[in-house]
Formats: sequence, structure tokens, C-alpha cells
Amino acid sequence: MAPEYAFLTRWRVRGTAEEVFDVLADPLALKRWWPSVYLEVRELKPGAQPSGVGRVIDLYTKGWLPYTLRWNFTVTESTRPSGFKLTAHGDFEGTGVWTIRQDADFVEATYDWRISAEKPLLRYGTPVLRPIFAANHRWAMARGLESLELELRRRRGETGVPEPPGATFARR
Repeated sequence: MAPEYAFLTRWRVRGTAEEVFDVLADPLALKRWWPSVYLEVRELKPGAQPSGVGRVIDLYTKGWLPYTLRWNFTVTESTRPSGFKLTAHGDFEGTGVWTIRQDADFVEATYDWRISAEKPLLRYGTPVLRPIFAANHRWAMARGLESLELELRRRRGETGVPEPPGATFARR
């Protein structure tokens, strides 16, 4: 069984497409607003302005399970506020596409994540552990939705917004 994964995640939040795009398209803020997954984030190369196309971001991430991933992504397309595309390299190889759509007072954000697992644990564990790795991804994306809702509230100036959920297990 190949170590390939295809995940389609749909989020629905109250807000505007512009607000959601601005949060998702700001990778340097990921560690602050989505700390349960993003442990370290660094810009390796700036992208074209204002689209960010060509921007390269280095990431150190984790999910619920006690392993970490080192990877980077390059923004390959960006159309504010409807979404952007990226290519991933490192412990993951593949593509991610965020599609953002306004629906009355809500925004539907869909993430199409198609990757092959290159980290040996994932690569060789996939035949047996695929359901667990998939559950780990779903956990991470559920924390992302929760954290996005909190970040939107903070950006709107709401007071008393709780901190986003933190990482599980030890960081390293």
C-alpha cells in the first residue's frame, strides 16, 4: 500500500472570505493562532507582492500523536479572497489547495491536501497505521477550525477570547 493520502477538509465559520483568507494566507502567524499543530514557522524566501506566489515557508509540525514533521511549502497560486495553492516538500510531498467561498454570513473554507508521506515512520507504517495517521490529520484540522474561529474573534477586537488549544505531548 503506497504512503499516499488524500484529505478533503471543510470548515464553515461566521465571517467574510477576506477575513478567512487573511488568516490562512499569513503563514508566519500559524504558530500563534494554531499552536496545537504549528511548533515552528520560518520564511525561507519571500514571495511576489501582494500575492505571495513563490513564497517558501519552513514548518515544524505535529498532530495529536507523539511524532513531529519537518516540511516546507511554496505558494504556487493565490487569488484573494478565493484561495491559494501550495506544493509541499520534506516529510510530505504533494499539494494543498485552499478554496474559500462566501455563503451569506458564513465562509466555507475547503482544504484539498494530497500528499505522499516521506518520513520513514509514515512511509513504512502506512500499510498498518493508515487509519491512525488519518485520524491524526482529522484531529489537527479540527483544532485548526477551533483556532480559526478564535483568531477571527480576536482580529475583530472581541474581548475575553480564550487562547487556542496547545500542542499535545512533548514538543521534541
